[in-house]
Amino acid sequence: MRIWLIVPFSALLATTAHAAGPEAGRFSMSLIGGVDMPLSGDVHDGAVATVPDLGPLNPALAGVDAELRIGARSHDRIYDLANTYGVEFAYAFDEQRELFGQVRQTRAGQGSVQVGGAYVPALDTELPVFGTFGAYEALSAEVGYRHYFGTAGSARPFVGARLGATRTDAIAATFEIPDAGITIANAPFYDSGWSATGGLDVGVIMPVGETFSVTFASGVRYVADLKDDDSAIGGLGLGSINDTGSRVAVPVTLSARWDF
Repeated sequence: MRIWLIVPFSALLATTAHAAGPEAGRFSMSLIGGVDMPLSGDVHDGAVATVPDLGPLNPALAGVDAELRIGARSHDRIYDLANTYGVEFAYAFDEQRELFGQVRQTRAGQGSVQVGGAYVPALDTELPVFGTFGAYEALSAEVGYRHYFGTAGSARPFVGARLGATRTDAIAATFEIPDAGITIANAPFYDSGWSATGGLDVGVIMPVGETFSVTFASGVRYVADLKDDDSAIGGLGLGSINDTGSRVAVPVTLSARWDF
């Protein structure tokens, strides 16, 4: 795990507490930063499609047919670790119960992977097919409930749950068959749109002063399927591979919290 998460966490465990987070009738604001690790979910599904003529993709291959054999590829294989940051406002009913609203941005850079192969009967061989997918950028707006344990004035664990929606930016993909001289550049793959989201949280709040505390948290996040765009790949018989996009991830975050 990154040093910037470990060092503050270790230091704060040794801090003498003055006050701890939620208090009846008190509002708070938090600034959040961390990483988001994909656990499951596919960027695209698998499919097998026959292309009767490769000529439109490469004139030198006019009259040559091929069978595209595309395999499913997961978020962790294409995007790996994402950065996440956001802001949260909360209202405490008492020292144990809190309602919160959070806006969060998540981003992972573009990723490249072999997505499958193209079997060419005329050559009796399968040529590798590669895909490069544009950056994953998502804005989430969620509301949730958090329950704290322990006594105010000390480090306290909590659990929580949240529901909301996530708007994911459009994602384009470039597909290449280098051995056949074929490139489909910047093909629309996912359109921008909103998806349902939810999650469960666990963590600990650590007081630093009377109105300031630091929170270390993790949990599970789910984002439903994305909005597919078949305008470029539908003609190849691959319109079904982007009927997915859902994502399950584990966030690890550190938050600075001010109560007022």
